[in-house]
Amino acid sequence: MKTYAEIVAEYRRRRYDTVVDALATGLTYVDEIAVDTGLLEEVGLMSELTESVCGALPFAIIAVDEGAKVILGRKPAKTGAADGAYRMVKTGAALGVGGAVASMAGFWAALPVTMGVRALFDRYRSKALTGLRVQERINRLKELNDFLRREDAVDTAPVASCGDALTVPAVIE
Repeated sequence: MKTYAEIVAEYRRRRYDTVVDALATGLTYVDEIAVDTGLLEEVGLMSELTESVCGALPFAIIAVDEGAKVILGRKPAKTGAADGAYRMVKTGAALGVGGAVASMAGFWAALPVTMGVRALFDRYRSKALTGLRVQERINRLKELNDFLRREDAVDTAPVASCGDALTVPAVIE
């Protein structure tokens, strides 16, 4: 069982990941902000470069962040790969929905929708994992209960007398 301090530290790290992902996702729209504010024209080399770089930026940041955690020993490789894949799927879905909203309603509506999709993914995962943890604890309690009942049954079983040296104590199930 984790201590309270370990649980608090884990949730702080989760909030850090969420902030990093949110900023990276927001940076995806930098090229659209630059065009909307007039800093860039919609055609040209700079516009093309920012569009392609900004599109891949969130995924690169996630890969570097999870890779650093694995290299520094803060996460096992399997967990790092699974967390990175989940974060990339969440980001990809959020960017897809945000892109659809941006094409219909504009950039300013896309950013809150993108962050909302990310929040919905986190909420769903949190509830699913909570259900899984509760089920695992129920299973552990059932196993402990069965173990204690077997132990009590062995303790209360009749003891063999000296003449019954080959008799095995009975176990009540």
